[in-house]
This record gives sequence, C-alpha cells and structure tokens, in this order.
Amino acid sequence: MQGSSGPNGLSRRGAWGVVVVVLLVGIHLVRGGTEEWRAGGPPQPVAAAAPDRTGAAVAPARETAPAPLPASRPVRVRIPAVRVDAPVTEVGRDAEGWIDTPPAYEKNLTGWYTGAVTPGERGTAVVVGHVDTPDGRAVFYDLGALDKGHRIEIARKDGRTAVFSVYGVEVVPKEGFPAERVYKGGALPELRLITCGGDFSRQQGYAGNVVVSARLLAVR
Repeated sequence: MQGSSGPNGLSRRGAWGVVVVVLLVGIHLVRGGTEEWRAGGPPQPVAAAAPDRTGAAVAPARETAPAPLPASRPVRVRIPAVRVDAPVTEVGRDAEGWIDTPPAYEKNLTGWYTGAVTPGERGTAVVVGHVDTPDGRAVFYDLGALDKGHRIEIARKDGRTAVFSVYGVEVVPKEGFPAERVYKGGALPELRLITCGGDFSRQQGYAGNVVVSARLLAVR
C-alpha cells in the first residue's frame, strides 16, 4: 500500500515516514496469518489498558525521568510480562522506497525502524514484529496482553539498557490510523511496539494493529 507522499516524501525522522510502518506491518503480516485465529487468536488489549491523553498515570515525572540517551542501535528486546526475549534487526525501506519488516519466516525477531530515533533517544522509537507466521505464533503474539506499568527492556549496542514503562495498549484501525497522536514525539524518550491485531478474516487479513506506547523509565 503506497501513500500519496511517495518514497521521496519520507524524511529520516519524519512522523509521516513512520506512518508507513503501520501500513506495511499490516500488509506483510496479513499474508502470514495462521489458523491460530480459529481458537480465538492472540490476546487483544482491554479498554482499561488504552492510553489516556497524557499517559501521566505511569510516566515518570519530568524532573525524575532519565536524561535522553545518545544514539545507539538496539540489539535485543525483553518484555518479561509476556516472555519476549528477542534479537533486533534493522528495518529500513525496500526497493520501492517503503518501510520493510522482519522476514516473515523469522518467529523470534523484531525490527527497529532506522528512520526513527534509537530507543532511549529524545523522540519516538519504533520496533515492529510479527504476530504469527505460516507456521504458528511469532514474537509479538502476546503483545495485546500487556498492561499499563509493564516494563520493556531494550538492550543497546553501547552496553546500556533502556527500560520503558508501558502507559497504553490499544488496537487502532489501519484505515484512518491516528498517526499524529500515536507518533508525535515529546520532550521524553518514547517507544512504540507494533504488530497486527483486531478482527481477522481469511479474505481481508487483520483489520488493525496493536500499538504499545511506553516512556523511558530508567537506564541500566
């Protein structure tokens, strides 16, 4: 799916470039949908987990939040609450200029979008992963089971680990995706994890994306 801005409209760190991640995550992962949905499918976020307008309930106060980190590529994602422990590859843009995703056959691999900041930097970092593959569950299958206050640990190449606190988990439609609300960067380092979610049909695939929103809580 291609938008009107075209490949040349994607700046390295522009919010509208990040929007394409959501579109392509939906498209690529739909093609790998499995029969897991016959048994109810992956867990979906509950209404109480949706982010409020500020995320203030779990976000660290500005005066106590860690200072933003310098750039350093992520190497591993750990989410203890849903037993995720996966390496990170870089995902950029494909030959047509659109943002790519991890290989469909890789069950336990996530992808950091290189057009956005690295996790821990000021701004919004984006990490994508498959919900399933033709062979079964994949790395972000249980992403919808996360709740406010759960921790996401991103190990970086510089040896530091950026620890994020979840302040929202929601399913957003692919049509009319609220890009500005989801991706707008603020003064604090933010993280978005994205996979497919929502209703599923063999004809149309997944109707939406699970989006996890988190803010930097600590640095180890």
